Amino acid sequence: MSYNIRYDNKWDKVNSWGIRKGKVVELLIKYDPGIIGIQEGLLNQVQYIDSSLTNYDCFGVGRDDGKDKGEFCSIFYDRSRYVLNEHSTFWLSETPDDVSVGWDAALERICTYGLFKDKETGDSFFVFNTHFDHMGLIARERSSELILDKINEVNSQDLPIILMGDFNSIPNSPPIKKINTKLSDGLDRSMERLNGPPGTYNAFNTDMPIEKRIDYIFINDFKVAAYSHINDRLNNNRHISDHLPILIKVQ
Repeated sequence: MSYNIRYDNKWDKVNSWGIRKGKVVELLIKYDPGIIGIQEGLLNQVQYIDSSLTNYDCFGVGRDDGKDKGEFCSIFYDRSRYVLNEHSTFWLSETPDDVSVGWDAALERICTYGLFKDKETGDSFFVFNTHFDHMGLIARERSSELILDKINEVNSQDLPIILMGDFNSIPNSPPIKKINTKLSDGLDRSMERLNGPPGTYNAFNTDMPIEKRIDYIFINDFKVAAYSHINDRLNNNRHISDHLPILIKVQ
């Protein structure tokens, strides 16, 4: 699952984290994904989810200092199903090993990844989780190139790859086209039709159709049984986040 949970913003008022957080965890428990990549989680949000999901472990760093400040692209995984063998975070910039802002981006941006082993099958695979800049056109395209280069660098055994996140890019835009040169859009590979609205970004607007798709899960050597944009709501019909989570079932 990939889920931009919307950062804890005190100005969100009726859409504040304090109102939404219980339903976020309820959704995660309901759908029981083996691996979850979140975007926009601040430290207190990551800690809340971590303490609520007792069967999961997580890893990641804050983008502002490489420790605990700013957005995390944390990855949570069900420890009963997977073993984590290695993990790291790099910055989407010309200096990916250092805390940095890349190209024409407005903010620091990161990609967190882990190498997992499936306890049942013994198969290993990588998961990459990221959040592209919302302003920099060049930064988004260069970020795609950088992530593909990093995958090539660390994946010497040619293991299966999952790349997920909020790419702030619509289908067929240059950043997405770049990723599609090496990885496949999970939706295109799904054996079933999309379950849910066509888009993922709702802007907390409950009156308009959800048509803007900027969140994705890309894969290579997996079969995709189903691909869903989950449109669960709060009890008052407000959105749980300003993005819909993506749930993919792979084989």
